[in-house]
Amino acid sequence: MKLWCLLLSLAFGSVSQGQGGEWPMLGGRPDRNMVSGEKGLPATWDANNKKNIKWIANLGTQTFSNPVVSGGRIFIGTNNGQPRDPAVKGDRGALMCFSEADGKFLWQAVHEKLASGNDEDWVEIGICSTPCVAGDRVYYVSNRGELVCCDAEGFADKENDGPFKDEKRTGAHDADVVWRLDMLGDLGVSPYQASASSPLVVGELVFVLTGQGVDNNTHKVKKPGAPSFIAVNRRTGKVVWKDSSPGDRIVDGQWGSPACGVVEGRPQVAFPGGDGWLYAFEPETGKLLWKFNCKAHEKAKTQNHLLATPVYAGTWVLVAVGPNPELGSGPGCLRAIDARKRGDVTGSGEAWRTGPTDFGCSISTVAVHEGLVYAAELDGFLQCIDLATGKRIWRHDLLSTVWGSPLVADGKVYIRNGDGDVVVLQAGRKIKVLATNTLPGLQQGTVVAAAGVLYIAGTHQLYAVAPGD
Repeated sequence: MKLWCLLLSLAFGSVSQGQGGEWPMLGGRPDRNMVSGEKGLPATWDANNKKNIKWIANLGTQTFSNPVVSGGRIFIGTNNGQPRDPAVKGDRGALMCFSEADGKFLWQAVHEKLASGNDEDWVEIGICSTPCVAGDRVYYVSNRGELVCCDAEGFADKENDGPFKDEKRTGAHDADVVWRLDMLGDLGVSPYQASASSPLVVGELVFVLTGQGVDNNTHKVKKPGAPSFIAVNRRTGKVVWKDSSPGDRIVDGQWGSPACGVVEGRPQVAFPGGDGWLYAFEPETGKLLWKFNCKAHEKAKTQNHLLATPVYAGTWVLVAVGPNPELGSGPGCLRAIDARKRGDVTGSGEAWRTGPTDFGCSISTVAVHEGLVYAAELDGFLQCIDLATGKRIWRHDLLSTVWGSPLVADGKVYIRNGDGDVVVLQAGRKIKVLATNTLPGLQQGTVVAAAGVLYIAGTHQLYAVAPGD
């Protein structure tokens, strides 16, 4: 247990809180808190006039992944709508790697579509998983439901790292796959529409949701015993432990991602279940520590479950409930759960709750900074909530839907909306809008900050935004 605490301490400390920092995973760190220590970030930019635009790189034609930044490289999932290799044509999932310095394309991994089509791998959706970088390895979930580990250098180093040696393409701009785990073929998983979880690496383990979901025709779970959550050896790709707790209670898909924290000296990893329950496990063994029914407040059956990624904040875990956003919105809930308790803590572990009358459905990860919680509603409102009490301080109308998450950095809150705007507000108890910026091709997603630069992924392009000379 002491070793795990040390590993988590190193993992949390590996993301610098100042200039030169990285953003190697969803949320930047294992606790998934959407807060960056970067300084000197711009509040305004203009692509047409090149104001504060460092560089622009082409992606595919649909991009649902968010960028991560590590080791001088940027990794992001997209599709093959703007092919980088003339020999690779048609609809594919693609993980792309770019140079952090100038946006130069470095390499890509491409994945064919599943034969089951939209039931498990929606047309043109590409790779939705936000990658996780640990050292010289990058981990992601492909559109085929594979957990993949690649060499961060690709084949540019002219070495084929193993144990996987069967790459079809081994050019300088191709991915060097180290190992891959077929969660469909090897574990019996049946994803619903897409596999989208963002892996989390802590110590020697990779934690990920498998994407297990319902059948598109019957809307029932085909194989309730197939795992929903797994822990995998990061070196070999072998499953260390697995859990199928949601069973046949999965509402539709499971697109969330795990988080990890140390609570009273004990590490725990939290998985947002597709049944609306939040589960916390001992990372080493998979032993259940506690679980909480995040739908317990609902008086009638809804399509709500957990798409948002949980966030560890001290002894609490914060998570919002919401439905598949294509089904619409409605009443939701944001909960703060006491992570010190054990067992089924639905009746005893609620620190506070906001909703359903004062908080709508949400699929967003929260940002917790200086005693304040910044949380977005699917219908397009950003709330600032007191962490200690759960009471709303302010609520701002973003004038369009929100499928991404707020980022707190440099005294500002950056949040995107469905109209292609990035709204920049002053962080704090008094609401103040600093700017509203529009970039071509922007829809939904989350702003990322690293080494004094903002990274913003549109459907077709990745923008690097930084103060000009």
